[in-house]
Amino acid sequence: MKIVMLGAPGAGKGTQAERIADKYQIPHISTGDIFRANIKAGTELGKKAKSYMDQGLLVPDSLTVDLLMDRIGQADCKDGYILDGFPRTIPQAESLKKALSDKGEALDFAVNVDVPDENIVARMSGRRACPKCGATYHIAYAAPKKEGVCDKCGAELILRDDDKPETVANRLKVYHDQTQPLIDYYTKENILHTVDGTQDMEKVFADIVKILGA
Repeated sequence: MKIVMLGAPGAGKGTQAERIADKYQIPHISTGDIFRANIKAGTELGKKAKSYMDQGLLVPDSLTVDLLMDRIGQADCKDGYILDGFPRTIPQAESLKKALSDKGEALDFAVNVDVPDENIVARMSGRRACPKCGATYHIAYAAPKKEGVCDKCGAELILRDDDKPETVANRLKVYHDQTQPLIDYYTKENILHTVDGTQDMEKVFADIVKILGA
């Protein structure tokens, strides 16, 4: 089962991808996680990725494609995987299709978690992250026990640069300009399924499971 998750930044596709990965026992491959791991480790790739992410810009293809295809080739992906954060553009989608086709494979599902922009700005500006252990919270939906303090390690929580309202607005503009066309692309590929991401998290998950099959 090879799945690509679509949706604007902050639509909740990452959370749903983790739950799907757990249910179907397939890896959740998030380019964002790969970038953050490199940023934390201070690698050259991480420094380059951070300079783009801090401005709310997409990381260039050259920093992602080879890394992602190498990940897909690992043993734990033999029964499938969920891609979260890639592809973001039509050229990336075409590169992925060709790379999979060369291996005699293809994506099975493109799941689009649909949420209006105004909901996303409200959601993301409420996010808080722990700079020490990486735990994430939301002041409305998943607040820490003590305001502003990480439950896990006690560090002071921060509002990440890429969650600030002005950055979110820029990320949404980039999404609509570059990534929205993927909806049309995967519709033509006959694998697109859209779910209403404004619903309760459990309902969104139930809708996705219905699409994928129990």
